[in-house]
Amino acid sequence: MSENNGPLTRLSEEEQFFYDTIRDFAEKKVRPLVRKMDDEAQIDPSLWKQLFELGVMGIEIPEQYGGAGSSFFMSILAVEALSTVDPSLAVMVDVQNTLVNNAFMRWANEEQKKKYLPQLAADKIGAYALSEAGSGSDAFALATRAVDKGDHYSLSGQKMWITNGAEAEIFIIFANADPEAGYKGITAFIVEKGFDGFQVGKKEDKLGIRASSTCELIFEDCKVPKENVLGEVGKGYKVAIETLNEGRIGIGAQMIGLARGAFEYGLNYSKEREQFGKPISQFQGLQFQIAQSATELEGARLMVYNAARMKDAGINFMKEAAMAKLFSSQLAQKIASQMVEIMGGNGFTREFPVEKFYRDSKIGTIYEGTSNMQLQTIAKALLKD
Repeated sequence: MSENNGPLTRLSEEEQFFYDTIRDFAEKKVRPLVRKMDDEAQIDPSLWKQLFELGVMGIEIPEQYGGAGSSFFMSILAVEALSTVDPSLAVMVDVQNTLVNNAFMRWANEEQKKKYLPQLAADKIGAYALSEAGSGSDAFALATRAVDKGDHYSLSGQKMWITNGAEAEIFIIFANADPEAGYKGITAFIVEKGFDGFQVGKKEDKLGIRASSTCELIFEDCKVPKENVLGEVGKGYKVAIETLNEGRIGIGAQMIGLARGAFEYGLNYSKEREQFGKPISQFQGLQFQIAQSATELEGARLMVYNAARMKDAGINFMKEAAMAKLFSSQLAQKIASQMVEIMGGNGFTREFPVEKFYRDSKIGTIYEGTSNMQLQTIAKALLKD
């Protein structure tokens, strides 16, 4: 970062070039496929293969393991840039980088890193499985069990709403190995798609981000080698908490990208659409709406960028991540809705992309912790002293 760029200001030349490169890819390669992918509720395999070729699926993975060896902030820029065109594809990149890769880099031992990080950087999609039917906001009320069988663990239970579930080949699974110990029995496991006793269940039919797969995972005496424990037995709650803090910044990036995509489309439309003999952008009432949205979007963008830079600097960012996720997800809904209204009847049709941005925006207040959970995290941090 150049000397005149503080942590909340403009991007450095390198960062701007990276953002522009990903945005250009999104416009040229992704946009023509967005409608088809939304209709079919499936990401075109050619796109995620190209993302691997671009190095976008292993941004932080060190070069010694085949990754780009870059920063968390660059991962956030990639998610933002992709989200301006398709938040569904962006969340695949988000989960891979901010959750799966981060968890491996922070908690895996050297043998696990050597085995899995090159795969995640080259061609294998990862998934992060914490949620269950009865364990959403109460993330540690896990029913999935891990039983010590001597030379392996046996996993039994179900996971719900798992992003990348259909495409992933490497999964981080949270199960309780000692239910009597409560959350201190929770353990993280590395599970490969081909393990006996593991199968991917139904794929959810969703309101938004439809191309992104959201699946049920089923474990029936799934045999997991003991060397596939990620971190320590009984320390899975720490893996989950610390990784989710990073994931919230990723969702913030997705939401500001989404909001920017909707805003840009609505803004351009307002300059072209004429009523009463002039473009609607010349009416003061609409100008005020546009100015307000642009100002709030810039504020959300700076909050997300600040949280990401704090993470890279090794500064405690839990509160800032929650604030960024909360505000950006609320704002994405507001701006997407406003752009639908600016476009009138056209905005309500599937012929134009703003209705999809509107549908996609709702998930931002739900996954990686609902808005109420973010408020609780923020309040605890503020009242800690």
